[in-house]
Amino acid sequence: MTTPSTGTRIEKARLAANIPSQRKLAEEAGISQSTLSRIITDARPAKANELLAISMATGCTLAELTGTSTVADRVQYAARATNGANMEQMREQLIHFLELDAYLEDQGIGVCL
Repeated sequence: MTTPSTGTRIEKARLAANIPSQRKLAEEAGISQSTLSRIITDARPAKANELLAISMATGCTLAELTGTSTVADRVQYAARATNGANMEQMREQLIHFLELDAYLEDQGIGVCL
């Protein structure tokens, strides 16, 4: 199995964030649409400030966009899909929330109950 590229992960993040187009994501991230398009097609690597802007616009962490997260590698889960739920979508959502939790913990932001 091949690892998705940063461009592929950015496009997935855009879709998950319900951002309707690359143009809208570029606008929200404050970068040009042509630059975003080249990043998504892997025609050029994203700069750190661009990745940060894209992560803020999509609600993903930098680790999720760059593929440097180890959360997905450490997650073990057991679930049963009901009512037509898609197991892969459920897994992706779980990993996204765990990734955000790990990021907040790394930043010293805890949840007080």
